[in-house]
Amino acid sequence: MLISTAYAQGAGGMFDQNALIQFLPLVLIFVVFYFLLIRPQQQKQKQQRSMLDALRRGDRVVTGGGIIGTVNRVTPGSDEIEVDIAQNVRVRVLRSTITTVLAKTDPASARDAANDSASTRSSGRRRAAKDESAKEPEVKEDEKA
Repeated sequence: MLISTAYAQGAGGMFDQNALIQFLPLVLIFVVFYFLLIRPQQQKQKQQRSMLDALRRGDRVVTGGGIIGTVNRVTPGSDEIEVDIAQNVRVRVLRSTITTVLAKTDPASARDAANDSASTRSSGRRRAAKDESAKEPEVKEDEKA
């Protein structure tokens, strides 16, 4: 009976201005952590996942152990891929151990089109070279005279 009830009435409730000021630093720390640590890590994981999903035959890759090789076979829906690490040496590697794709190959249709255009260009160059070589002896004879 010696304790007065006036002390209990002094509390302003749960959402007092002092309570918000006390939680503000915690909220700010969480926001900073989100933008500096959590969000970049999520973006990096998303990029890694899309890189692994886009693997195809002919890509040069680096594994987690530092082995550099060329993808020989990719089985859709499987976690394993076959990688050539040397001539006549193929190893099966878990897809998740691929850390980097060094060189991506062109799709097969684009590669075939490039080969066709390169062959037509090179045959045109050969014809032009033949024409120039046929004309060259005449020019040399004119210079001698």
